[in-house]
Amino acid sequence: MTTSTGLPVMQETTYDVGGTRVFVAEAGSGPPVLLLHGGGPGATGVSNYARNIAELAEEYRVIVPDLPGYGRSTKGVDRADPFGHLAGRVRGLLDRLALDRAHLVGNSYGGACALRLALDTPDRVDRMVLMGPGGVGTTRALPTRGLNSLLDYYSGDGPSRLKLEKFIRHHLVFNAAGVPESVIDERYRASIDPEVVAAPPLRRPAGPGALRTLWRTDFTRDPRLRRLPVPTLVLWGAEDRVNRPSGARMLADRMPDCDLYLVANTGHWVQFERAGLFNRLCADFLAGRR
Repeated sequence: MTTSTGLPVMQETTYDVGGTRVFVAEAGSGPPVLLLHGGGPGATGVSNYARNIAELAEEYRVIVPDLPGYGRSTKGVDRADPFGHLAGRVRGLLDRLALDRAHLVGNSYGGACALRLALDTPDRVDRMVLMGPGGVGTTRALPTRGLNSLLDYYSGDGPSRLKLEKFIRHHLVFNAAGVPESVIDERYRASIDPEVVAAPPLRRPAGPGALRTLWRTDFTRDPRLRRLPVPTLVLWGAEDRVNRPSGARMLADRMPDCDLYLVANTGHWVQFERAGLFNRLCADFLAGRR
């Protein structure tokens, strides 16, 4: 049964993971799949995957957390090692769910979280699907205009709906007209939560340890990547303006078991702009129907 929004009826639970509240929505049954959302202002798990959950839940147990710093989960992350912090909390969530292993699907910030979890503990991950993941070649070129727009959202004159709309329509997607006003309204309301404004989860590294943080968050400099045994599908929008599409080739060249699909006329939000294609590729890859 689905609701008026097209989403299935979902079970909602908040877990205590090492002192961090992690909100989770679940639907479906079958092999467990965690959908890890991106780090844009106002992001949440369910909103990021609103066009994917129902179809994937026909075959899988779909588990959709709000990552720390977002939605209904505890705000704030470890600024010195943000991807490690996120990966640790998601691994703790697997423990709370009594799951030895699961598939991971990650977009952008969530993709970086998935990749770090797999590098640290590959035995906990069955297969991965990564869409424009963060942390790929980030120390090899200046940030994109899209990433700068994301990182500047809470600076200057602070958050605004206009600022968010420009980020989404000009940088996040290829087809600006394809984003409903309701999506922007929902994201804006979430982005101005006082707890989020007080501790934005995604900020530029600063202070004495900034350089070390930058290098730690660039996976292409991690020697473990060439030994990672987890079968991985990388989906990257050919018109991604947040994380450069060249990152797709970097991963495919370094990972020993990596399929690559470059999606034409698509931006950073593959699972939103090309939902039908994404749902088919994701379901087939996770099931081993390559």
